[in-house]
Amino acid sequence: MTGGESYKPASLSGREVEIIELVAAGLSNQTIAQQLEISKRTVDNHISNILTKTSTDNRVALVRWALRWGKVCINDVNCCALPAPSDEIVS
Repeated sequence: MTGGESYKPASLSGREVEIIELVAAGLSNQTIAQQLEISKRTVDNHISNILTKTSTDNRVALVRWALRWGKVCINDVNCCALPAPSDEIVS
């Protein structure tokens, strides 16, 4: 791994995925808080927890992780579903 990029999936809540989508859209924590009608401190805590769960070091690494694992779609990039694990592929 380089740059704090994680190559393993993480168990995230629906709210955490929602926050990742807003981070990927380029919103600040304050703007995310206003949009979700929660406090900025709550957003800060969510992002801290998300960074820990995803083993990423910063917002850029988090967005890269989210793209890799299909958690976000940015301008039609990475909008395809992830392939099924090899034991579920049907010929």
